[in-house]
Amino acid sequence: MQRRYLYAFLILTSVVLCSFIFNQYNYKIVPKAGDKAIDLAYPNPQGEVMELSSLKKKIVLIDFWASWCGPCRRTNPSLVKLYDKYKDAKFKDAKGFEIYSVSLDRNKKAWEAAILKDGLVWDYHVSDLKGWSAEGAAKYGVRSIPQTFLVDQDGFIIGRNLRHHDLDFELNKRLKKPLGSH
Repeated sequence: MQRRYLYAFLILTSVVLCSFIFNQYNYKIVPKAGDKAIDLAYPNPQGEVMELSSLKKKIVLIDFWASWCGPCRRTNPSLVKLYDKYKDAKFKDAKGFEIYSVSLDRNKKAWEAAILKDGLVWDYHVSDLKGWSAEGAAKYGVRSIPQTFLVDQDGFIIGRNLRHHDLDFELNKRLKKPLGSH
């Protein structure tokens, strides 16, 4: 009988300890396809707070990146091409395509310079300038960048970390008249 109580105590202690560790270090489960997108609201370079929820009824790519991230910067030309291709496209159920860029920068000037240098022409660039301690990254469980989440017009995640061809395919299939080739 005492052995049973000991096992129960050890299991309960383990659960409590794991819960404490996960909460202590702010570990989050990464949202997956089918999950509702978590709202984000952070300032743009001009200080204006831009809310992800303001993009309702649009297909949105949430892009976590930083000016100091080489892989992010190498991915940016591809994002620019896809943005140019789909920003004015007519979708079946959505009212357009937008990119919501969340920077994990700490240096505002470097962030602004990267936006200009890489030609990131969309309007939704946000950052709390907290680097890896960024609240948006914590909400989405971001532990490496670049990392993206594709959100449909109803606010549900429909894809994660889609590379150029796969993102192009997902956007194209949602068009009123899909393009012949992508």
